[in-house]
Amino acid sequence: MSGEIDTGALESWLRREMPGRGEGFAVERVAGGQSNPTFFLMLGAERLVLRKQPPGELLPSAHAIDREFRVMRALGGTGVPVPEVVLYCDDREVIGTPFYLMRRVEGRVFHEARLPGVEPEERRVMYASLARTLAALHNVDPDAVGLGDYGRQGGYFARQIARWTKQWNLSRQGDNADIEYLIDWLPGAIPEDNATAISHGDYRVGNVMFHPARPEVAAVLDWELSTLGHPLADLAHFCIAWHSGPDEYGGLRGLDLAAMGLPEQAAFEDAYGAEARHGLGLGPFHIAFALFRFAVVFEGIAARAKAGTAADPQAGQHAHLAKVFARAARAALDG
Repeated sequence: MSGEIDTGALESWLRREMPGRGEGFAVERVAGGQSNPTFFLMLGAERLVLRKQPPGELLPSAHAIDREFRVMRALGGTGVPVPEVVLYCDDREVIGTPFYLMRRVEGRVFHEARLPGVEPEERRVMYASLARTLAALHNVDPDAVGLGDYGRQGGYFARQIARWTKQWNLSRQGDNADIEYLIDWLPGAIPEDNATAISHGDYRVGNVMFHPARPEVAAVLDWELSTLGHPLADLAHFCIAWHSGPDEYGGLRGLDLAAMGLPEQAAFEDAYGAEARHGLGLGPFHIAFALFRFAVVFEGIAARAKAGTAADPQAGQHAHLAKVFARAARAALDG
């Protein structure tokens, strides 16, 4: 056994599905990750990554690893950097939950938006790559890659507000006046445009891998929340970094950005806008929505930590962030 995985059953399944890979098998749990447990695998000479659902009762539509697999397979060859997916298994008899396999990408993952340990000039180039990568995703035609039915056209923000309001009511651990205010305010403030693109759903520094030596994005990871959505939802989600501090899930607020080689939010928006074809810009609604949604995500993490089903054993230490991000959303609306 390795964590909650029956490694014997997994190896037997892999040997049937991927024959001729040679001797040797190893499984290693990857530290971190708040949602879907992740493991490194060695099967002979193959270096793979396994992503699975967590055990226990799950919220509706959560932990959609089948969607992660589908979107990464569709984006292969588009120029959007994604890992190569290999196999998907929906047979719960193998390891207890559905899972998929992708080839391991070598690179650097940072859990703080300030990119610790990187020289200022390299940070500038890395943030430019982050902006270009997000724009490249939003420039992909969903129909051209078989994702025309991956979500609904238009009406994204209304559906998302309803979804995350429902998630809040399912996972709430206590009262939060800021969340209640946002639940009332957001539906009436939705902009009129109905732009639609492939949306990552959680695009931030912690969900990308940079090349081991070059200042460029090597792979975009964690596609669980991906769908057809509004491109500005992704951009606003990334911009949460400028509305949170270093001790609030690794944000940038309060740092000397110029000295560190980090852009201001407006400069990042401009770099993205120079590449994206939709021609739209962020407003207070988009930032408030992104922060509201992130607050609900962390309330869900707190609920899973309390129930003992969180993917990260340290998840409980993030429980307070629901209040932090809800408060930041109100602050964004207040200017």
